[in-house]
Parts: sequence; structure tokens; C-alpha cells
Amino acid sequence: MLKQTQQQKLLQKLSRQQIQLMKLLQVPTAVLEERIKEELEENPALEYGEEAHEDEFKDPQEEFNNTADAEEGDDEFEPDGSENEYDNIDISEYVSEGDDDIADYKLRDDNYPDQDENKTIPVRVETSFHEHLLSQLGMLELDERQNSIAEQIIGSIDDDGYLRREVSAIVDDLSFSQNVATDEDEIRDLIRKIQEFDPPGICATDLKECLLLQLKRKPQDDPGVLGAYLILENYFDEFTKKHYEKIQKGLNMNDEALKEAIGQIIRLTPKPGGNFATLNKAESYVVPDFFILNNNGKLELTLNSKNAPDLRISEGYRDMLKEYDRGDKKDKRQKEAVLFIKQKIDAAKWFIDAIKQRQHTLLSTMESIMGYQREFFLTGDETTMRPMILKDIADITQLDISTVSRVANSKYVQTEFGTFKLKFFFSESLSTDSGEEVSTREVKKILSDLIEGENKRKPLSDENLTKMLQDKGYNIARRTVAKYREQLNIPVARLRKEL
Repeated sequence: MLKQTQQQKLLQKLSRQQIQLMKLLQVPTAVLEERIKEELEENPALEYGEEAHEDEFKDPQEEFNNTADAEEGDDEFEPDGSENEYDNIDISEYVSEGDDDIADYKLRDDNYPDQDENKTIPVRVETSFHEHLLSQLGMLELDERQNSIAEQIIGSIDDDGYLRREVSAIVDDLSFSQNVATDEDEIRDLIRKIQEFDPPGICATDLKECLLLQLKRKPQDDPGVLGAYLILENYFDEFTKKHYEKIQKGLNMNDEALKEAIGQIIRLTPKPGGNFATLNKAESYVVPDFFILNNNGKLELTLNSKNAPDLRISEGYRDMLKEYDRGDKKDKRQKEAVLFIKQKIDAAKWFIDAIKQRQHTLLSTMESIMGYQREFFLTGDETTMRPMILKDIADITQLDISTVSRVANSKYVQTEFGTFKLKFFFSESLSTDSGEEVSTREVKKILSDLIEGENKRKPLSDENLTKMLQDKGYNIARRTVAKYREQLNIPVARLRKEL
């Protein structure tokens, strides 16, 4: 049975502006410029400052005329058509005499240093991995049909250089997508030819084949190369698990011969395609959001100038509102155009405010982190870092923890000791024998130093590492040491053993 009821609910709902502000806060500096360009294209009332080129923006008067001629049902400003709406247009705050807030509604101070002015931004030009392979197809004597098959094979190679797609699947791909009939023998024959391309080891189906392909390019009369080939061909599993005694016994190799053979293997490339950068990957470029300089013991924080663009409201749109205000005859189409202009100006003012709020939030958060981890920024010593969680910075800045998290997860700071993600400075605490709380980052640094200084012939086990840390006064369990070691991407003792 259907029925209508009324009820009241108390709900929290984010406004469109709040959602967009959070998205702006997450945007890294490298992407912010693109986001601003998008807004400039969508909103003709927003423009760069006086330094911007006129041909980059639409003519405001032309936009005004186009809007005045628009259909009444234009979804851009969606007037309801009532007389009350058009007769009660308040534009006093936009046209008051002597009020230059709109024209000069800038983010940047006149004295703000233009760090990027007159600088040429380098553009990286690269050849992708697959383009490099395709360029070598001309060395093979192939007809048009075979060339299509070879291109399909190269297109099936992963970015790291491996051909993990089944040969039968490639046959089906050619049959259905290109109407090319072939068989598995022809595919395998072309795969063998492509495996002769550079870099060595490409088009292998697994790591073992990849390494063997690379060894085949080396001088075969070298005893070390021959020993390495025998190890990979017959004792690959034992080699990966570092069961060297079993390899020596099976191949009747002495320590010197084994060491020479393993030396040949470890110089091979497990990912032959990894040396070729993939185009347009944002993670290939790290653009610092902040710069910290140690000026004789005084830390100076600056924001990347790309985070402070010179934006303002278009002067032409304000002039159009003034003309409308001075006019006596105001028809419906003119009023619709004014509503459109007001909407665009309000949207532009909000966007500029959002960018300003983004700047303020970034600086406030980074200043708090810099103050909290002052010793690290002065010395670069990880053991001086204090335990710090998101709530610590949220309490200092009076920001929400989720806001601090958004900043920490996507922003970088450049120091004289390197460029770090803000998330790097956050860590849990660990108690010492004296009851003092230290950062887990400090413990990880000491653990890393212990492993780095160990005898590689007899690597330290997790039990030994735990005892050494406990001797230094850290209350830590063996399972915690194992967890930290894994977080540092350090293998177990057996896999760290060297000859």
C-alpha cells in the first residue's frame, strides 16, 4: 500500500564548494596549473593578472553579446523567468564607485617574488619502449602480413619487457581483430627473431628465459658466463633461494668459480624494459610544493610559486555591469545576461578564494610539521625525528585530521637533504627502557644501519637484530623487527647472504 508521509531528518551534507575545495587541496603542484587552465576555459570572468596575454582569453563584450542572444532556457544560469527575478537584480556590490576589489582581486602580493619568471621550462622528449622495438622491425625481412604479426607480438609485450600473453591467445587476437590467419609455430618463430632485438632479454616469458637470453649475448668462451648459464639452466630455483652448497655439489664448482658465475648473473637485468621511461607518467616527476632553507640555524619555509597564481576577476565583466546599472531601459534579455555575468563573477571569486584557502592550509600544515621536526630539518638525521601522527598536526593547525591527511599524502618538500613526501615525517612511537617515546622512524634507521654494516657472509637473523636493538634500550619484539624489515624492503637473512 502506497502512502505519503512527512518526516524531519538531521543530515550533514557537503556543499559543492566544499567538495571542490577538498579536491583542490589534494591536487599536487604539478597538476594545479592544468586545473587552473580548465577553470579559465570554463569561466570567462576569471583571468590571469596583467602579465597574461590578451589572446589567451575570450572577449568579454563578445561573451556578453552572445549571452544576450541566448535562448531563454539556457541551462548555464537557469532563470525561472519570473518578473520578480529579473526586477530584483542587486549588482551594487559589483559596481560601487571606487571599489576596485573585483579588478584587483589577486592572490599574490605586488612584492611576491616571481621565482619562475624568465625561466625556460625544459621539455623531456623520449622514445617509449614499444616505439624502440617497432623501430627495429625494419631490420627483419618480413612481408606485410608477417610485419602485422610482429607488431601484434610487440604490442603484447609488457612494459618491463616480458611476453606474458599465451601464444594461442595471440593467434586468436590476430584472427579476430585483424583477420590475419597464422599458427603457433609462425608466432614462435617471430618471437625468436624479436628476442634478438635490443635491449637483450626482451620478449621472454619468465625471468629464467630473460636472464638466459642476456647470457647468450656474452662471450661463450668466458668460464664465468658458462658457469652462470649452467646455474640458471639447471639450478635456477636453488639460485633464487641462495642454496649455494647444493649448486656447488651438483656442478662440482669451487668457491671462486661459483663467485665468478654469480657475479655474471647479478649484472644481468631482470626487467629489460624498465630502462625506458613511460611517457606522461606524473609519478616520473616530483615537483616540490615547499622549500625549506637553513639560514644559519633559522629555518625558512617558502611555498612553490606555482601554488600562488596571479588570478583576478575580469575588468571587462565589471564594466558591463556598470553599463547595465547606468542604463534606463532594461529588457529581459539584458537581465538574463546580467544574471549570467553575476553567476560567473561569483564562481570566479569563489575559485580564487579556494586557491587562497589552499595556500593557507598548505603553509599552515607545513609550518607545523617543520616546527615539530625541527631537528631533522636542521641536521637531516632520521634518528632525531619525533613521533608524530596526523592528530598532532591537526591539533596545532586546528584543521580536521582528514584535511591534514590530504596534504600529507600528496605534497612534497625540498630540503638540503633531499626531497621528501610529507607522509615521510609521520610515524608511531616506541618506548625505550627509560620510558621515553621515540619515533619508529628512528628505530627503522638504526635497523637499516645494523643490516648495512653486517657481515654479508653471515647476515644477522631477526633474533640477533632484536637483541641488538634491545641492548640499545628499545623495547621491541622479534615480530616487530620482522615487520619493520619488511617495510624497509629488506629480505630475510638467508637471502642477504653473499659469497
